[in-house]
Amino acid sequence: MARTACIKRQTAETEIALELNLDGAGQARIQTGVGFFDHMLELLTRHAAIDLTVEARGDLHVDQHHTVEDVGICLGQAIKQAVGDKAGIRRYGHFTLPMEETLVTTALDLSGRYFLVFDAAFPAPKIGDFDSELVEDFWQATAANALCNLHVVLHHGRNSHHISEAIFKSTARALRMAIETDDRMTGIPSTKGTLNS
Repeated sequence: MARTACIKRQTAETEIALELNLDGAGQARIQTGVGFFDHMLELLTRHAAIDLTVEARGDLHVDQHHTVEDVGICLGQAIKQAVGDKAGIRRYGHFTLPMEETLVTTALDLSGRYFLVFDAAFPAPKIGDFDSELVEDFWQATAANALCNLHVVLHHGRNSHHISEAIFKSTARALRMAIETDDRMTGIPSTKGTLNS
């Protein structure tokens, strides 16, 4: 069964079309109007080994927040839809990723319940023209709509670009692990019998 999703979201602030294939090959087609964010989503796609298409038009004359957050909402909804009842997946994923002077650990659980711990401070408020705080806002929106536990911990790092890149890559690798099928797990990976609440 195809593990895919197509999400469309239109508000007074943004218009987004997102397509996701969990069993992809790391192919990205990303156009959000926010160059640094596009780069981060491309990293996510490649390292999660998913296929992701995002076309977003937002009120960038205001700022980048609505676009970044709403793409996170759509990505979370797409992950939730694409994993379905979660039968046969690993459910948990974790990865510790070095990025030059930076080290980040991500752990996640596709539990059907939302919780975010984001322990990563950025030395600089901006990465080019991108607000550093939007990294957390994106992952908060994604986790809340995917209904997963997501823990991101920055162990050390000096360069805000490296920190953001390490967060996206480590989370991608953790997600890749969590969505992988497990030949030894024939049913729902929970003693409750469900991961939808």
